[in-house]
Amino acid sequence: MYGDPQLWADLVDRLAEITGAFLKVQIEAGASAVQLFDSWVGALAPADYRRAVLPASAKVFDAVAPYGVPRIHFGVGTGELLGLMGEAGADVVGVDWRVPMDEAARRVGPGKALQGNLDPAVLFAPTPAVEAKTREVLDAAAGLEGHIFNLGHGVMPSMDPDALTRLVEYVHEQTAR
Repeated sequence: MYGDPQLWADLVDRLAEITGAFLKVQIEAGASAVQLFDSWVGALAPADYRRAVLPASAKVFDAVAPYGVPRIHFGVGTGELLGLMGEAGADVVGVDWRVPMDEAARRVGPGKALQGNLDPAVLFAPTPAVEAKTREVLDAAAGLEGHIFNLGHGVMPSMDPDALTRLVEYVHEQTAR
């Protein structure tokens, strides 16, 4: 990326083409939403993201825009990149557990829903603690334009699947209209 910027640009452009094609196939097979998930993007400074990654992310989202399915953009450690990630063309911006939802909404700006942002490690706690932390996320997101409850990153291999089931059931109970 730094040593040979043109090689980097060519590489990520090709990867964006492949990713766009892959997401199109998923949508054609019935996916009702797609997500571009980048666990390492948070390592970049905003200027580097704008120059070296944003164009490729935008290319992926543009490739699937005609399908009309929600497009989600998620990265870890992206507090300083949230606004730029929103500019890439996603409808929803994922937020990890490190940024409060109101601050994430301010950084992303209007017109985007947010996804997140329960700390995955919370699921190792007893059920009452999980429910309390989940309630905090739901309350923080209550006034947003749109919110999809989710973990602020992935499920850890050692997590108890029953804890995930209880979490989903709790969120459904708390958000039923």
